[in-house]
Amino acid sequence: MGPGDGLSELEKMILAHIYKYGPDTPWLLARRLLGAAGWSPVVPEDEVENACRHLVQLNLLQEFRGSLKGRVTSSVKPWLKVKQHNPERRGRGIYYDLTKEGRRVAGYIWKNEVRDLLTRNRGKR
Repeated sequence: MGPGDGLSELEKMILAHIYKYGPDTPWLLARRLLGAAGWSPVVPEDEVENACRHLVQLNLLQEFRGSLKGRVTSSVKPWLKVKQHNPERRGRGIYYDLTKEGRRVAGYIWKNEVRDLLTRNRGKR
C-alpha cells in the first residue's frame, strides 16, 4: 500500500513525468510522457487533460497559465529577443506542476514503480 493507490496508471505516469522532467502542458505530456519521442501522441490528449484536472482536484497538481520562462532581457543575444517576440512560438498555455503533497506522492511512485519499469524496458532494447 502506497500513497498513489487510488490513482489510475495514466495519473501515476503523469505525476512521475512531472517529478522527473518538471512542469509541462497536456499537449507535451501526451507526446513526451516519461521520455517518449515523436510528434504523434503516446496517449490521447483529452485523456491527459482529464487526468490532469482530476489530479488538480486531488490537490496533487497545480496549474498556472502563461509562459514558463521569464522575459528576455537586453543583455542576451539579439536573436533570442526576436524569438521572444514571435507570436507563433509555443510557450504559453496551461502548465501543471506538483504541489507539496503531489511531490511526495510522485516521488514514491517514481522510486517504487516507474523507475525500475523504465530501466527494465530500456535494457530489453
